[in-house]
Amino acid sequence: MVDVGTMRGTGEAGVPETGAAGAAGVAGVAGVAGVVPPVVLVHGTATTGAVWRHVRRELGDRPVQAPDRPSTGNLAAELAALRPLLDGAVYGGVSGGATLGLAILAAGVPLAGAVLHEPAVGSLLPGLLAPMAAAFAQGGVVPFARALYGPAWSPADAPADPDAVVRDLAMFLDFEPPPLPARTCPTIITVGADSPPVRHRAALLLREKLGLTVRVVPGCGHAAHLEAPAAFARLLEGVHLGPAASSAPASRGQSGSDHGLHVPGTGTTQ
Repeated sequence: MVDVGTMRGTGEAGVPETGAAGAAGVAGVAGVAGVVPPVVLVHGTATTGAVWRHVRRELGDRPVQAPDRPSTGNLAAELAALRPLLDGAVYGGVSGGATLGLAILAAGVPLAGAVLHEPAVGSLLPGLLAPMAAAFAQGGVVPFARALYGPAWSPADAPADPDAVVRDLAMFLDFEPPPLPARTCPTIITVGADSPPVRHRAALLLREKLGLTVRVVPGCGHAAHLEAPAAFARLLEGVHLGPAASSAPASRGQSGSDHGLHVPGTGTTQ
């Protein structure tokens, strides 16, 4: 782990279709023609920046940072640690990293774009994180991470400090999606095609309540960075460009539209 004030990246060399936030445009430096913004990838609970290894490879020579979060358990401290990396960048987050992305959008940070995979939604959908919290209470980090990410996660993906998971879990259980500014960078909420219906419902609620675009990513559940890195990378590459960048039809390994959403209680998809 790293100090909050000296967070070190591990740098290496889809887009909005509908929704008020996506249509509002980009604040600050985003969207400049010909500019390829850097990418900042933010991990969730029970992982480190190394979990992004497959996505980083898919992004090729594009400037990428994938820092190890300090996992303080304090939302303000987590955002402060990320803040120096973000101006003009494309933000990518999975799980807790996506949840932090919602808070960063609400703070008005001038991102070029954001792709957020299955963030927490607080009281919009109570109980979303309850199975993972129960798994942690019963068995600790490994059962928790298996319940959250599925078989793609391995113990090698976990942080060295198991208490980091305790702090993260408490923070994300308390999270509430804040209102977004009138002008927000192009943002995509993604959900795995193989994720349970409750995750699809959470994505729909973010579309309904915050006006965010939703896309279904084929071939994955919650662990999009491990199970569908190529699809996630394509979204990261195109999110700042506008609707034309993600008009290709979906197939396995590519990002799809929101028409594959599994709507709980209806027996249908949307």
